[in-house]
Amino acid sequence: MKFKQTMVLATCLMVPAACVDLRGGPGDDGSNTGSGSVNDPTSVAYFNQTIVDRVFFEVDQSTLNPTAIGTLDAQSNWLLQNTAYAVTIEGHADEQGTREYNIALGARRANAVRDYLVSKGIAASRIDIVTYGKERPIAICSEEICYARNRRAVTLVTAGLGFQGIKGKGQM
Repeated sequence: MKFKQTMVLATCLMVPAACVDLRGGPGDDGSNTGSGSVNDPTSVAYFNQTIVDRVFFEVDQSTLNPTAIGTLDAQSNWLLQNTAYAVTIEGHADEQGTREYNIALGARRANAVRDYLVSKGIAASRIDIVTYGKERPIAICSEEICYARNRRAVTLVTAGLGFQGIKGKGQM
């Protein structure tokens, strides 16, 4: 893995627009197929790819923009219809700034998403949050296009209400 990261970094230095997704995990690339297929409107795959599992933020902001609100409206509608699922909201930041600042910023972003979903009728007990700050970038390069992809909150759908996340239900 270190070799791959070194090669990606070298590519980004040679070709500034070469932003690469290194994470490849469920929920961050839309490939989490949980139960059902992308054609099943009750499936996690459908949520990730059709509803869309993430919203983006401006530099140093945790305010929801109109595009984010549209995405969160779709997420809340899906969650209201699929009550067996709980979610974890991941807050992320770009690599600019200190680790501490970005952890706090990621938390504000995750909280903004949680608060919006709760305002739309989703029970707070169904929502867990976690912040990663700048620790889990999906795009690595020193260009705005990469920074913008990393300034996000990702809604991960979990298997059900029995889920107990890292920080506990609805808490940070």
